[in-house]
Amino acid sequence: MRDLPDTLDLPDDAATAALGVRLAAAAEPGDLILLRGDLGAGKTALARATIRALAGDPGLAVPSPTFALVQPYDGAGGPILHADLYRLGGEDEIDELGLFDDPTAIVLIEWPERAPSLSDRADLTIALTISATGGRHVQLTRRPRG
Repeated sequence: MRDLPDTLDLPDDAATAALGVRLAAAAEPGDLILLRGDLGAGKTALARATIRALAGDPGLAVPSPTFALVQPYDGAGGPILHADLYRLGGEDEIDELGLFDDPTAIVLIEWPERAPSLSDRADLTIALTISATGGRHVQLTRRPRG
């Protein structure tokens, strides 16, 4: 994840998709990636691009997991889990989702604010905001490795 910048501006959806490809290239098995941002900030768009790149399938259907809570995918390098915690009833429900059952899975979580303890486990936290120009501003925070 060191190859990714600390901040960047994404002028459009194509730039968001390109960041997803870069994120997929930098992700390692077992990584926990948190996606923070208001509604419409681009969390799902970034997750979708990342998952498609990890799966090696640019046409892969990647629906928002808002109602399912967790969507599993088979990636070229192993399992991928995409979670949306917006509808989570409480942090105590996080274990029931099975997000950490496979230590090799790359886990992307939208709305991690619903389970604050995840911040301590995250390898990368990505905060997305809508910029004044209508694009997206992205702030990346990495957990120091070993």
